[in-house]
Amino acid sequence: MRVIVVGAGVLGTMHALHAVERGHQVLHIEREAEARGASVRNFGQIWVSGRAGGEELHTALRARELWEGIGERVPGLGFRAIGSLTIVKNAAERAVAEAAARRPDAAARGYRLLDAEEARTLNPALRGEFTGALWCERDAAVEPRIAQRALKAALLESGRYRYLGGREVREVVGERAVRDDHGEVHHGDAVVLCTGAWLGGLVRELFPELPVRRVRLQMMQTDPLGEPLTTSVADADSFRYYPAYRSDALDALNAGQAQAPTAAAHKMQLLMVQRADGGLTIGDTHEYEAPFAFDTVEEPYEHLTGVVESVLGRPLPRIRHRWAGVYAQCTDTARVVHRQQARDGVWLVTGPGGRGMTCAPAIAETTANELGW
Repeated sequence: MRVIVVGAGVLGTMHALHAVERGHQVLHIEREAEARGASVRNFGQIWVSGRAGGEELHTALRARELWEGIGERVPGLGFRAIGSLTIVKNAAERAVAEAAARRPDAAARGYRLLDAEEARTLNPALRGEFTGALWCERDAAVEPRIAQRALKAALLESGRYRYLGGREVREVVGERAVRDDHGEVHHGDAVVLCTGAWLGGLVRELFPELPVRRVRLQMMQTDPLGEPLTTSVADADSFRYYPAYRSDALDALNAGQAQAPTAAAHKMQLLMVQRADGGLTIGDTHEYEAPFAFDTVEEPYEHLTGVVESVLGRPLPRIRHRWAGVYAQCTDTARVVHRQQARDGVWLVTGPGGRGMTCAPAIAETTANELGW
């Protein structure tokens, strides 16, 4: 088959990868020279721990398996099976972690409740004050700023892949063909639109009532820490935002322990992962009401700095990057992704929300299976 994939973020790139590995010819079109959206502005975490049970967890676990295999074939991804620690500091937070560790699917996630000494044995960089942590063995990480480039290089070696950067697809022409902003028409046997947070233009014309919204977040990255951070790290505020932690214990936490005002105002949690160069990627916030501001706000960064320093037990290295990103999320947040047919042979796949980096390989595999590639 001749498969046209529009969008070179992680979701589009994974669709291209599945098509090539199944023996098809792929034309990959991206409106920027390289992907610049949420796929490169994220933590690079393969985040199994907080996923809802059922389809979402199944998708995340399958994706984690696929990521590991892809990482073996494409070392430039920087795949690392590092797991994660969600730090707890008091009895109420620990009760939420205990409830998670009792879930029927806890073993599939690799959950284990640790005391502070056990957590520090896994991650000696954590020298701050806390009482324990929820360990999730299945969590992992890749390098988001280079992952798509590394995958593209591997795809080009196949001889069945062509990349067109700097081309915006403006029109679906008839069946299974697209016209770009250079006036060139590209014909295929299947077209998959993986346009991420770009929901205007062609996407709006094809799907005027698309059940997808945009979400904005802020993050930052530091100079090298000077030692390994051997796991990803989250704080107990993350319990409030991930469906796996819903329980009576979480209700009690929400009722009895309010978030810090800045964290509540910006819908914040701490997520932290170390990059290949030793720096720390730290975030994040959530903003759902568009239009979004063009500037970043300092109070969330100040809050995160305090939280990280309390966990590390020492000052944070110099912050060298701050940025905002926008991703697409299904308004029905129980759905893993929004997959919709525009016309014969033309599909839109978008809206994985904060699951995009984690679940993309399995989402693309499902697309390939359903379309009979």
